[in-house]
This record gives sequence, C-alpha cells and structure tokens, in this order.
Amino acid sequence: MKKLFGVLSIVLVLTSCQEQQKIAYIDNAKVVNEFQKKVDFEKKFQVKVAAFNKKADSLGQAIQIEAQLFQTKAAKMSQKNAETEYQALLQKKQMQDYQLQGEEKSLQDEGQKQIDTLIKEVKAFVKDYGKNNGYTYILGANDAGSVMYGTEANDITETIIEALNADVKKED
Repeated sequence: MKKLFGVLSIVLVLTSCQEQQKIAYIDNAKVVNEFQKKVDFEKKFQVKVAAFNKKADSLGQAIQIEAQLFQTKAAKMSQKNAETEYQALLQKKQMQDYQLQGEEKSLQDEGQKQIDTLIKEVKAFVKDYGKNNGYTYILGANDAGSVMYGTEANDITETIIEALNADVKKED
C-alpha cells in the first residue's frame, strides 16, 4: 500500500510539473481575405483585369467589323481572292486569340504569384506571433476541417488580423 501511494504521489508530482500548452486557432481564409495587403492588391489587380477585358473586347469588335466588311466584299471578288482574303482574316483572328491567351495567362500567373507571396507572409507572421506570445500551437481552421471544433476563447482570428494589418501600417 505504501508503494502504491508513493508511486501515485510521484506520478501526481510529475504531471503537475508539466508545462501547460497554449493552443489557439485562426480562420485561415478570413485572415488572408482581410489582410490589408491582399485587399489592396485585389483592387489594383481588378484594374488590370478590366483593362485586359476592355482590350480583348475591342480587338474582338475590330475583327468582327473586318469579317463583316469581308462578307460584303466577298460577293464581288473571285473565289480565289475571296478564299485568300478569308484565310488571311482567319489567320489574323488566330494570332489575336493566341496573343490574348498569352496575356491572360501572364495576368493569371502574376495574380497567383502575388497571392502565394501574401499567404507566405501571413504564415510567417502567425509563426512569429505564436513564438512571441507563448503559443505551443496555432492551428488553422478551414473548410476542409483541420479544426472541427474550438472554443471561441481559443479563436484568435481577429487578433491576428488586427496585428497583421497594424504591422503593414508600420511598414508604410
């Protein structure tokens, strides 16, 4: 009996000496979406997208006008000349489509690269925040369910957003 009491008291002492772990979670999507740098980037990027769409529409209308003019002239042309001009118009349209696809891909790549950079910045900030504030873990909640439940007291999403955006203001 004394041995059992001794073992239990040793176990009790050891478990009470263990350091308490500080764990919290954040809503990943909300943090990234409310990160001021992302909001600012999206505004600037939408201007570029709008300019690209305007250019694409303009070029599309120009080629339509040329096609309509060709149809009007084609009836008065020889079949060989009409066919040659039609092929030239078709080739021009294909080159235009190819150019627009390249520009669209460049625009998409630029956007994705910037978003990836912002996500890395958020991750680094959260990591530093966790270290500086004594957290053992800061988990990321998302739709995939990495955090299925957490008490609101452990949700530091708003705190992270405020600190992250305050950090950005210091840089400006």
